[in-house]
Amino acid sequence: MSTNNPALSLQEPSTLEIRPRYEGSNICTWIGFKHVNYLVEEAVLNHLRQGGLLPGTVYETYGLCTDIVDIDTRILHAFHIDDVAVAEVRPHRRAKDGELLLSVVLHVQRETLLKAVTSTVRVQLRLDPRGGGAEPVPAQLAPYAVERLAAVPGWEPEPPEANADSADLVKELTAGRNAHAWRFRIPYWYCHFTERMQMSGYLRLMEEAKDRLVADRGVSIKTLLDEQNWIPVVPHSRITVLDEARMEEDLYVVFTVEDVFKGFTYTSRMDTYVVRDGALLQTATGRITHGYAVIENRRDWSLVSFDDRMNAALEGQSA
Repeated sequence: MSTNNPALSLQEPSTLEIRPRYEGSNICTWIGFKHVNYLVEEAVLNHLRQGGLLPGTVYETYGLCTDIVDIDTRILHAFHIDDVAVAEVRPHRRAKDGELLLSVVLHVQRETLLKAVTSTVRVQLRLDPRGGGAEPVPAQLAPYAVERLAAVPGWEPEPPEANADSADLVKELTAGRNAHAWRFRIPYWYCHFTERMQMSGYLRLMEEAKDRLVADRGVSIKTLLDEQNWIPVVPHSRITVLDEARMEEDLYVVFTVEDVFKGFTYTSRMDTYVVRDGALLQTATGRITHGYAVIENRRDWSLVSFDDRMNAALEGQSA
């Protein structure tokens, strides 16, 4: 890509073959939702590069940070560690002019080539004042450039019923709710482009939120694995960035159980907040759907219905 005149072809579809990261094979050889989203992220970055928008180059040249600000992913078939994902990325049919809204499909080879994952991803180019000496943003990139990350421009949050000055803000954020919360200091390795929390950091927190919730209610992942051979499975997840969270800020993570569907799956909402200028500011929201499966062998599992203990936990009753 020429630094003076970037030639973009982002309307053309792209393809990529990629394997899951070994780290994501947490239970048997199945790949967890977080690492499925990492596959989606890599497919999107490859699409941008093939289209002439190289994240490293546009940052070093124009001070533009490539950020995923919304990722909505459905998992139709599980990936295993030795699988090769065949990714196809193209502009989303609902994408408007000046909008980087992409449709991602991951296929996996079984007896036939199966559609394994579908995802919708929104990307923004965040102007970064750090570093200095950046060239002017060219006309081809200007429609995608923003001064502040927000997947929903003009979004006006409804403040939670909590006092930002409270000594126990975690308790206030969960009062009267079927929720679990904790305070988390944002470390540098959850950030990129020097100081802002990136999407993968939110994915890690969403995974941790599930772990904390069930442990707090006496049905930890290890407990159900040992006693019932159950493991959690995720068919759908979504995270939307609403504002920026910064390195070393205290992030308040609230995980609320919303709906239980026919005793097989449940949906939880994750909301994150920082205290800034004496007020609570929401930085992200997301939803994730969980079910449970019984391990049949090292290769196969099958979905199970919730028992009384799990239903009680999801209703907010500790064991």
